[in-house]
Formats: sequence, C-alpha cells, structure tokens
Amino acid sequence: MASDLVLFQVASIVALVGMGLGWRGVMTRYSGFYDLTTAWSMMFWGILLGGFYGNLADTFILRPLISGDGGFPFTNVVLCLVLSVIVHMILRRERVRRTGSQPTTGWALGLSVGGMVAMYVIYRVLEPGEISMITIATIVLIAIVSPRGHALIFCRHGYDMLLGKRWKATLKTFIFSTVLLIAIYSAIFDPRTWIFVIPVLLLSEKKAQDWVWAAVPNPARRRLRRIWSDASRTNSSEDE
Repeated sequence: MASDLVLFQVASIVALVGMGLGWRGVMTRYSGFYDLTTAWSMMFWGILLGGFYGNLADTFILRPLISGDGGFPFTNVVLCLVLSVIVHMILRRERVRRTGSQPTTGWALGLSVGGMVAMYVIYRVLEPGEISMITIATIVLIAIVSPRGHALIFCRHGYDMLLGKRWKATLKTFIFSTVLLIAIYSAIFDPRTWIFVIPVLLLSEKKAQDWVWAAVPNPARRRLRRIWSDASRTNSSEDE
C-alpha cells in the first residue's frame, strides 16, 4: 500500500489537471474580454474555500460512508447550504459587481472548489490500494466532473445575480451542489451513477456559453464579433 504522502500527491496532481481542463473551452474562448484578474484571484479563494468544504465533507460524510458508520444525518444539506451562502457573498462583492463579472468569477471559484473536493475524493478512492480499470475510470471522471460541475453551478449563480435573481440563485446553488456532492460520492460505490451525471453536465455546458457571454462588456463584445468576423473571412479566402 502506498504511503499517505504519495496518495496525497497523486490525488493533488490529478485534481489540478482536472481544474486545468475545466478552464479550457468556455473561459479560453472569451479570454481577454472579461475581468480575468478577478477570475484568477477567485482561484486562490476557491482553493481556500474548497479546502475547508472538501475537508468537512470528507470528515463528516465520505469517511463515515466508507466505514459504514452512516455519519450525522443531513450533514450534506448543512454543508451545501453554508457553501451556497458563502458563494453568494463572494459574488456580490463590490469589485465583482462593478465589472459585471459574476459568471466568470463564479466559474473560476467553482473550478477551485470542485478541484479541492476532487482531491479528497480521489485520495479516498486510492486509499485501499486496489487499482483496477474501474478505479482509474472513476478517478478520471471525478477529476473532470467535480471541478467542471461546481464551475457550472457557480457560473449559473453569477448569471442569475446579473438578472437580479439573488436569493433564487442561492437556492439553486444549494440544491445543485447537494445533488452533485451526493452523485460524486455515490459514484465511488456505484459507477453507474455517472450515466445520470454526465448528460446533465453536457447539456449545461451549452448553456454556459450564454452565461459567460453575459459577463463580457458591450464594447468587448463588439471587438470580439469583429475578430470572429475577420477570422471567418480569412478562412473563407484561404479555402477559395
């Protein structure tokens, strides 16, 4: 059996890779046209928040589930409720509201929180020391789904805040975070859980384009449209 230090290092590296993959796509497409500085700062705060959240969830939910103790009832509800309120408080900061960057800030925050949750879960999956194809697949999916899933939830929270739906956004984040945490933990014991999780994430990914686009200022949108238009004409000329 590998030492705890080695397991922690492996879990950390895999979770970081998942966070990096979560940044690609939506965020890279609009890179340079939204408040990137605030988004990057949220990565740091997300690591702190995710560290506390992931540790508490691991201590009071995951470890009791693995050992068969059952843990404290409704712990996941309490943790996810506190998490959603903290996320709301972060996204309503003056610096974030002034630039209208709630969706992109939420995405960055969610990536970090989800990455830390993934790190704890991957550690527990590796802890028994039994490696199989199912174990590897589970680890890979946790590393991808947890950061991206939390990013989608927090990004939607920020988008709803732009629309003035503040408390509705908090309620949605609470519900979706609770479901996501239960799904990730359930997938450890029954990999078939991913069948229900992955399609939801893929559908939400399409909506995320609109959520992030809402965080791009109007002048930047015009410049970005011109860039896309010029690139399209250039490609058409090259094809001819």
